[in-house]
Amino acid sequence: MKFISFQVLFGTRIYQYLAAITGTLCILSSEMHFGWTSPSLPILVRGSYKFQITAEEASWLAVTLLAGTIFGAIFTGCLADILGRKKIILFTAVPLFVSWMLIALASSVVELYVARFIAGLSSGMSISTVPMYLGEIAEPEVRGMLASLCPVCVVFGILLINILGNYLDIDQTAFVASIFPIILFCTFVWMPESPSFLLLKHRKDEAQRTLETLRGKENGEVELKRLTEALNQCQGKVTAFDLFLNSTNRKAATVAFGLRTVQQFCGTTALTFYCKTIFEQADDIISPNVATIIYFCLQLGVAFFASFIVDIFGRRPLLVVSLIGSSTTLYLLSSYIYIKDNTDLFLESYSIIPILALFFNVVFISIGIRNIPLLMMSEMFSTDIKPIALCVGTIFYSIIATLSAKVFYFTNERFGMYMPFLIYGTLSLLSVIFVVFYVPETKGKTLEDIQRELQGCKREQCSERYRNKESA
Repeated sequence: MKFISFQVLFGTRIYQYLAAITGTLCILSSEMHFGWTSPSLPILVRGSYKFQITAEEASWLAVTLLAGTIFGAIFTGCLADILGRKKIILFTAVPLFVSWMLIALASSVVELYVARFIAGLSSGMSISTVPMYLGEIAEPEVRGMLASLCPVCVVFGILLINILGNYLDIDQTAFVASIFPIILFCTFVWMPESPSFLLLKHRKDEAQRTLETLRGKENGEVELKRLTEALNQCQGKVTAFDLFLNSTNRKAATVAFGLRTVQQFCGTTALTFYCKTIFEQADDIISPNVATIIYFCLQLGVAFFASFIVDIFGRRPLLVVSLIGSSTTLYLLSSYIYIKDNTDLFLESYSIIPILALFFNVVFISIGIRNIPLLMMSEMFSTDIKPIALCVGTIFYSIIATLSAKVFYFTNERFGMYMPFLIYGTLSLLSVIFVVFYVPETKGKTLEDIQRELQGCKREQCSERYRNKESA
């Protein structure tokens, strides 16, 4: 009996989709660790579990993950061009599984510290590797959609752990969560390695077979020539200094890291941490627990929808709409809280406003500014510098996210909750200038076209120059 391959049934892109879906499972599992603190820390502090921790220990548990993330990113930056993208993604299954088992079996806060640090290692590895892998295996027409699965899995992981944590004990939640690293390893082990990495290691025959699997025979041969030409133009051995000394890399870093900064200007991390606290201001209308779950469900739905339209409308238009909408809702939320806390006006009949403002805010954020910065991290850098760039980008993001959350905490304590939203709203509005005047449109362009445009070459000129070089 002759078996019909996936390629015959669904076309060559089915392998790109399967690689993206299975590979992003490591991001989903690592983000479950990121969201684990929301349902679990209150239980541990109250003493409702088999052991109790103090509020100060709880705060350290939250940030221990970020320390591990930095080390995981450094590990990836050093070894991504040695081990390969696929092996690192597979390896994330080990610390993910171990950390969940440590949480499930923990009998003291010290074991939780160790578990959180190990979980951070996997988070740094996955965020530094998966966007790079997806950017290198995907065709330009679907690259935006596939890379957008990363932020979709971020939201889905946080939502999933909040649902599990609200209905199961901490150890039961961890046992259930430990299933995902196992699924990751058992499914992703069958996926192809990045063809760019294979060419980088001079494994041309393997790269050709991989490209023919991902693109089809004819398109695979064309892609092989294009990738070979692009790699021949690379600088050779690079260091972290080349990220800032080389003018092309510097432009790419300004765009990529700038968008990650803008992402935090909108308060995305702070809103994730404190949305339940904000919903408590309207607990007479809806339970904060229910509102929080609805919030993350809405975020997941819009993020999933945005992954399909990012290759239709483009990166820049979605970013502009996202930032203007986010700024408007944050100003509305800030105005409501200020009036309620600092005036004698009776707002009991308008207590639905903060709920609606947050719901609309997450819609606008998820359309663009939550998804696109991570996507463009995978698009802006050449193959040789990309592992280092994503490593530095992950470390940079961890620091900026921590500062953003601290801004919320300190301004809330000093002035009231209206102030951080006023700051985030203003920064979101100002960020539109950066997007309009500095962020390039990458929709439908090959990674090589993007590099040529960063070097100051118009797209049409680049394509013509490339065709002339090929014919010669």
